[in-house]
Amino acid sequence: MSMSEAPAEPEPEPEMAESSPDSVNALNSLALKLNPIVPFWDPLGLTEINFYDMGQDASIGFLRHAEIKHGRVAMAAFVGYCVQSNWHWPWAMMRDGTPFPSTDLSPEAQWDSVPETAKWQIFTVIAALELWDESSGGEAYTDDDSDKMVHYTKGRKPGQYPSFQLFRDNVHWVLDLYDPFGLFKKMSEEKKEERLITEINNGRLAMIGIFAFLAADKVQGAVPFLDKYAQPYDGNIMVPFEGQFSFFS
Repeated sequence: MSMSEAPAEPEPEPEMAESSPDSVNALNSLALKLNPIVPFWDPLGLTEINFYDMGQDASIGFLRHAEIKHGRVAMAAFVGYCVQSNWHWPWAMMRDGTPFPSTDLSPEAQWDSVPETAKWQIFTVIAALELWDESSGGEAYTDDDSDKMVHYTKGRKPGQYPSFQLFRDNVHWVLDLYDPFGLFKKMSEEKKEERLITEINNGRLAMIGIFAFLAADKVQGAVPFLDKYAQPYDGNIMVPFEGQFSFFS
């Protein structure tokens, strides 16, 4: 290095968001409802980081929405793992007659056996759902015009997924993800809050549960309680296209 070269500038620290007492108080209150024994705990200080210069309220909305979303995925994964270990659809998986992977395989090995094109179809649907969520349903479609759907960083209720009404109006009919038959339209806000708290707790438990299954399958004895249920897997659980596609090969 030349002596005339200037020393490298240190990387800037993450900008801290201005404190919002209402947001912090709401998190403390929510924590006690979720688990009276464990108070609000943020060891990494994530709620104080100003994500994308949005401010603390928006950052907290981002984090809460992300947690609920990950909890829902984990609940689906946990149930899917249990079902997939014992049963699969009786019809062919592919148009050429290829059957679904055998239940003799572990769920991870079953996923590895799914053709690459089928995996891309799954990820394409997931990406479409993510885009619909980020766009708040394209337009604000709600029963009450005074309660317009907004982005989850701008005041939308954490975990609320937009209706597919715009899609139904312009493309074709499809069920909404939440309450597709309108069974809970008259549910009180108190009951909805109670159900959301239950969902968050179930999602947190499911996140622990699905990774416990994956760890038990990958590393023998990692989760002693699951030793008798574990199905050894020698692949990489973090590589969704193992043996099929990679940016690095």
